[in-house]
Amino acid sequence: MPHSHIAIVGAPLDLGQDRRGVDMGPSAVRVAGLNARLAGLGYEVTDLGNIPVEQAEAASPGDPHAKYLEQIAAACGLLGERVCRALAAGFVPVVLGGDHSVAVGTVSGVARWFRDREENIGLIWLDAHADMNTPESSPSGNIHGMPLACLAGAGPPELTELLGPPPKVQPRNAVIVGLRDVDHVEKAFVRESGVRAFTMRDIDERGMRAVMDDAIRIATAGTAGFHLSLDMDFVDPADAPGVGTPVRGGATYREAHLAMEMICDSGKMVSMEAVEVNPVIDESNRTASLAVELIMSGLGKRIL
Repeated sequence: MPHSHIAIVGAPLDLGQDRRGVDMGPSAVRVAGLNARLAGLGYEVTDLGNIPVEQAEAASPGDPHAKYLEQIAAACGLLGERVCRALAAGFVPVVLGGDHSVAVGTVSGVARWFRDREENIGLIWLDAHADMNTPESSPSGNIHGMPLACLAGAGPPELTELLGPPPKVQPRNAVIVGLRDVDHVEKAFVRESGVRAFTMRDIDERGMRAVMDDAIRIATAGTAGFHLSLDMDFVDPADAPGVGTPVRGGATYREAHLAMEMICDSGKMVSMEAVEVNPVIDESNRTASLAVELIMSGLGKRIL
């Protein structure tokens, strides 16, 4: 990492999906020892706490095609501002979700900081899902299935225009790795968007090393570095059972660590987030513990 000081930011947002519980994800990851283990790697760690988020019981979902849009946009705005301030202070932001809609806030904040310096960022999206629906295409209206589309410039203006003009990331510098569950209408948008998608078949046929080499090359081409967005459903449910939307056939334990180790080796990651940890359906905090392990690999932990 280019800096030695890490800022932890919790984003306990669960309004982007129907299954409750991911709002407890930041606490579960902290309980699994993230802060102390990062300090053990030699980083200075500052925990900035959690951003305030409205509870579903106290809010109206509003438009059924984009549920809780107003509340999610407000939370993402606060998150983006906090991330931007952390970068300005020389910290590397590490955001703990919450559902994947928090990525709109994280990436918008990172993009604004670099845009103010006339630089662009890339994006590596480790996920079972494309998250490229829009309110018009989404079968559920759940915004956690829309954040990558919003960051690429398609979606509600409350999200696409958050903290600056769209797109937050040029599609040619955005990469999905681990894709295996895509909605029918969403497929065409993924193919036509310019975002590069590596499916689990690509990983099966070529191996994680070759896929991650390509992903890092795409995300760093002409950019100041890349943001890493780690959805824990990237990993197979056998190793990560406590996620918002589990899908069989994901990355193995070692494949996931290799991906994170290669990201660290690139020296180009400028910020990261880990999302969709759901302690309600987890087994003895296994998924949160794995999230900590993967964050550690991404930030420099090695076998030898």
